[in-house]
Amino acid sequence: MEIKYFRLIKTIEEEGSIANSAEKLFLTQSALSHQLRDLEERLGFKVFHRKRNKWHLTEEGTELYKLGNSILNSIERGFRNIEQLRTNSVGKVKFSTECYSFYRGLSSFIQKMGLLYPEIDVELVLDATHQPIPKILTNEIDIAIVTQKPIQGSLSNLEVYEDEIVGVMHKENPLSQGAFLEATDFLESHLIIHSFPLETVAVYNHFLKPNKIVPLHISAIPLTEVALEMIAANMGIMCMPKWALKPFKLPEELTFKRIGKNGLKRTHYLVFRTLDKDKKYMNDFIINFQETFSK
Repeated sequence: MEIKYFRLIKTIEEEGSIANSAEKLFLTQSALSHQLRDLEERLGFKVFHRKRNKWHLTEEGTELYKLGNSILNSIERGFRNIEQLRTNSVGKVKFSTECYSFYRGLSSFIQKMGLLYPEIDVELVLDATHQPIPKILTNEIDIAIVTQKPIQGSLSNLEVYEDEIVGVMHKENPLSQGAFLEATDFLESHLIIHSFPLETVAVYNHFLKPNKIVPLHISAIPLTEVALEMIAANMGIMCMPKWALKPFKLPEELTFKRIGKNGLKRTHYLVFRTLDKDKKYMNDFIINFQETFSK
């Protein structure tokens, strides 16, 4: 039975007449009478005894009235609770990452948050890129996505997802022939990165540096489109996750290679101050972030 019928019964009983009820429900008397007749036909019994000046509930109608009151009151309480929760979810979230490439996936998420939680202001703090942990500790930002768990006891972290860095190169590049890239392959290579410092570049920090390898040439190209053009011209190699390349039309000349025998995989963590865990708007941000990016 639809909610509108419970409202109809409640209104007619409390207003006492079809005319007053039609006005309150923003219906014509004819439409209201039609709805009531349709309901009684479906139920197989009369809900009201009709009299000229006053309508009275039948015994069956009285039970429906009680049931409807209970349901409608529960719905009203539920919406009041929801409104109170949303009222408490008000605040500003300053967000950053340790890698510029991750910003590419954030625009749709921020748009989604703006629709679902208009009272939560999400600000991207680009200046904190490459050094988000110190910025969280000094309250310059509130939350960040990083690839190493923080050691500070005042910070909390949640694992979000895992990705894999791959080598992107021209098919005619000699390194494309092997089953995977070894650290020594980079000794004579031209490595194209997004930006310095080198310690913030995943392939260097997690693969080359532990093997004491520094590429022969390193170029910082902030625009991925330009970097791809250089790779398509067989002018070097770059390393990044495949998901970061999805928005681009990739030349057919490109190929991907696993980095290391087991692949260069990294786990992404959402990091925030432990003291902020109980803030409603922070929890709403974190839960939605996990739902969006853990898929």
